[in-house]
Amino acid sequence: MELNSSQKIAQLTDLYQQAATQSTTTLRDEIVGKIYQTSQELSEKSVNYDKRKTTWLDKNLDQILTSKTFGFPIMLLMLGIVIYLTIAGANYPGVAIANLFSVVEGWLTSLFEWMHAPDWLYGILIEGFYKGTSWVVTVMLPPMAIFFPMFALLENFGYLPRVAFNLDRFFKQSGAHGKQSLTMTMGFGCNAAAIMSSRIVESPRERMIAILTNNFVPCNGRWPTLILLAGLFMAAGFSGGMNTFISAGVVVGIVLFGIAMTLFVSWSLSKTLLRGVPSHYTLELPPYRKPKIWNTIIRATLDKSVFVLKRAIVVAAPASIITWILANINIGDTSILQHFVGFLDPFAQSLGLDGFILGAFILGFPANEIVLPILLMGYLATGSLVDVDSMNNIKDVFLAHGWTWLTALNMMLFSLLHYPCGTTMLNIWKETKSIKWTFAAFAIPTGIAIITTFIIAQVVQAFGLV
Repeated sequence: MELNSSQKIAQLTDLYQQAATQSTTTLRDEIVGKIYQTSQELSEKSVNYDKRKTTWLDKNLDQILTSKTFGFPIMLLMLGIVIYLTIAGANYPGVAIANLFSVVEGWLTSLFEWMHAPDWLYGILIEGFYKGTSWVVTVMLPPMAIFFPMFALLENFGYLPRVAFNLDRFFKQSGAHGKQSLTMTMGFGCNAAAIMSSRIVESPRERMIAILTNNFVPCNGRWPTLILLAGLFMAAGFSGGMNTFISAGVVVGIVLFGIAMTLFVSWSLSKTLLRGVPSHYTLELPPYRKPKIWNTIIRATLDKSVFVLKRAIVVAAPASIITWILANINIGDTSILQHFVGFLDPFAQSLGLDGFILGAFILGFPANEIVLPILLMGYLATGSLVDVDSMNNIKDVFLAHGWTWLTALNMMLFSLLHYPCGTTMLNIWKETKSIKWTFAAFAIPTGIAIITTFIIAQVVQAFGLV
C-alpha cells in the first residue's frame, strides 16, 4: 500500500527527529570528552603530583560499582545492609528508652496524685501529651541514630554519587533529569528537605517532576511504620536473626516499589502534564575518600537525627493532645473519634484497612511520625496510648481489631504512597508558588495509594487468601 503525502512527511519527520536526537547526544558526548581530555593534558603539563602508592581499589572500584553487571546488585546489597543494621541495632536502645519513659511516667503519675490533679488534666498532659511524645522518641530515635550516620558515611566515602550515576539513564528514559536521583536519595531522610534540594535541577519542567514524585520514597517518619509492621506481620513465624533478615527484605521490597513508582509517575508526567525533552547533564564523580567515622557519626546524629526528632516532637505534642480530646469527649454514647472512624470505615475496608487506620493518616497529616501513636490511641478503649514499656503487646492490639497480613501490607503501601506531610506540602507551595501544582502533589500520590491498596485488597479477598 502506497503512503500518501502526509504519511510520508510524518515518517520523514520522525526519522529526522531520531537522527537529530542521536547526533545531538553524540556531539555533546564528544564535546564533553574533548573538554576533559584537554583539561587532563593541561593538568599533566602544569601540575606536579607527589608520588604515592595507588591501590587496586582506587584504580578499579568504579568499574565495579558503576558497571551494568554489578552496579545494581551492589546498590541493593548496600540498601539491604543499611536497613538490616537499622532494624537489628534499634531493638535494644528502643527497649531501654521505653523503660526510661515508663519510669518517668510513674514519677509523673505519683506527682499528679499527690497534687490531687483533676482527671482531665492528667489525661491531657500524661495520656495525651507525654505518651504521644514519648512514643515518637522511642520508635524514631534509635532507627534514625543508625540510619542517618550510615548514609552519611556512604556519602563521605563517595558512593552516593555512584548511585546517581547508575540511576541516571533510568530517569532520562522516564523523561526526567538524572539529578532527580540525588533529590530522591535526600527524600530517604526528609521529603521536605528533598523538595528544597530540587533547586539543583535547572530545568523548570524536570524540577517540577522531581517535586511531584519525591514523596514515593519513605522519609524518616515512615521508616518506623514500615520496620515495625514488617517485623510483626510479614516476618511472623521467624525469630532472631531470620526475623530481622525477612523484615529487612520486605522493607527493601517496599522501597524498590517506591522507586519504581517514582520512575513510572515521572514517565507519565513527562508524557502528559509536563511534556518535554530530557535535558543533559555531566556528572563528575568525586574521588573516593576515607570517611572520618566518628566525626561523621556525631555530626549526622546531631545535625539530622536530633533536628528531625525535634520537629517531630513539636508536631506530635499538640496532635496527641487533640487526639486524646477527640477520643474522650462523647456525643451521645460514642466519642467524637469513634464517630469519625465509623464514617471512614466502609471506604477504608475496601482498601484492606479500617476506619481507625485511615483516620490516623488524616489526623497525622502534620507529620508522618505521629500516625502510629494516633492509631494506637484510637484502638485502646481508654483513648490513651499503649504503655511504652509494652511494645511486645502491640501486635495483640492489632489482632484484637481484626488485623491480618493484608492489613499490615496495605498500611505499609498506603504509608509509602499517600500524600506528603504538612511540612512537605508547605515547602512544595513555597517552591512552586502554585496552588495547582501543590494540589497535584497531594492528589497524585493519594490517588495512587487508593488505587494500589484497593486492587490488592480486592484480589486477595477474591481469592480467599485472608
